Amino acid sequence: MAGTGKSTISRTIAQELAEKKRLAASFFFTRGKKDVSHSGMFFTTIAAQLANSLPVLRTFISDAINNNPDIFKQGLREQWNQLILNPLKNAPTQSIQLVVVIDALDECDSMQDIQLILQLLAEAKDLETVRIKIFLTSRPEIPIFDGFRQLSGEAYQDFILHNIPLDTVNADISTFFLQKLSPLKAKHGLGTPWPDERIIAQLVERAAGLFIYAATTLRFIEDGIDGPEEQLSLVLSAAKSPLSATEHLDGIYTALLQHSVLGKRGPQECEQLAGRFRQVVGSIVVMFNIMPARNLAQLLQIPFKVVSRTLDSLRSVINIPENESQPVQLFHLSFRDFLWDSERCSDSRFLIDEKERHTSLFRKCMSHISQLEENICNLWGPGVMNTEIPNDTMQKSIPPHVQYACCYWLDHWQLGHPEEDIKTIRQFLQQHFLHWLEILSLIGEVSNGVHMIITLEEILSVSCHAH
Repeated sequence: MAGTGKSTISRTIAQELAEKKRLAASFFFTRGKKDVSHSGMFFTTIAAQLANSLPVLRTFISDAINNNPDIFKQGLREQWNQLILNPLKNAPTQSIQLVVVIDALDECDSMQDIQLILQLLAEAKDLETVRIKIFLTSRPEIPIFDGFRQLSGEAYQDFILHNIPLDTVNADISTFFLQKLSPLKAKHGLGTPWPDERIIAQLVERAAGLFIYAATTLRFIEDGIDGPEEQLSLVLSAAKSPLSATEHLDGIYTALLQHSVLGKRGPQECEQLAGRFRQVVGSIVVMFNIMPARNLAQLLQIPFKVVSRTLDSLRSVINIPENESQPVQLFHLSFRDFLWDSERCSDSRFLIDEKERHTSLFRKCMSHISQLEENICNLWGPGVMNTEIPNDTMQKSIPPHVQYACCYWLDHWQLGHPEEDIKTIRQFLQQHFLHWLEILSLIGEVSNGVHMIITLEEILSVSCHAH
């Protein structure tokens, strides 16, 4: 297992294994991204990649699918046994040892699925015909530890990044700062030496072994409007002697937000900017799927320039692609964790209230899906296949923010739980239920819709009994 920096390590290892033709398969969980934030496609994706990397498995996996066409809708255990374990058991003996790389298991949204995945993967140790090793990264969270504790000692070996000697980590961080800051000296015509050894030592001390601190600090220094010397001074002047590594990181996040979002504006304007921050960035950190900034503005029903200006001041912590059709996303989940922890986010102007944000997003979603109409794509007949609909027609008729609203309005209600909106839900189902199902069918989310209907039945049933 690994802590901060795990994604970079696992991707590097996966690339090296692929170059050596030893990578059997890989899966990178990412919270907030539709298909990789849950386990629904985990074993099917691994099986498909195994069939490509190990051709002798193709027949066995193909037979498993032909014998059970519904395997993609079944549980994790059935998918593991039929698509992966049994084909591996029946395959001819292979001399090469292959590796499966699984990154950020902790970002799978179901703790029960995480523990089940660990139990199932451990069964690979008994394979006799094919030698498979599994390289798995995760933050050290309790469900992960519990999952490993249930395995026999011979099934796994762990490696904790935090156990690497601090001197070794500090040396790497020092090298990182030297190599990344040096080009700024030439670019901005700064004096020599810049940065000097004392400054590098201060930065390394503040990083406290966290590469995410170093990376965030570097982006802040590079992207600041005041120039690298002034930006560096702001970093060094913040929180002189924090008590822990997390406090170092929280200090740079706080300084970054106060400087980049608020600056030296008056109290009234600061409150307005902080409100926009909570609305825009708060939505990003709780949403279930990422999207481009323009679509985010449409979902939130606010001008695009408001979203754009808010995000432009946060390029140190939010990845904003030059291509506007690409989604915006956080550079690192530690920023999200910081924003919704009142003990860590000491400036309450930036604190994100998760429940309030989910409630607000539910209402925005409901506003969009309450405008749905029959035959929204103006199809020419009832028997038209989804594959026959031009993509530009689909995108124009059902843009990303509407698709998001159709898929996740109920999730936001469950996490915000505004009881006063039950009446709104009932009205929506009475007026737009079939329109909503049509959209889910067009965007390939019927199975998700079935689960939502089952959940809705339970919610509305409880609500009826309560009243």
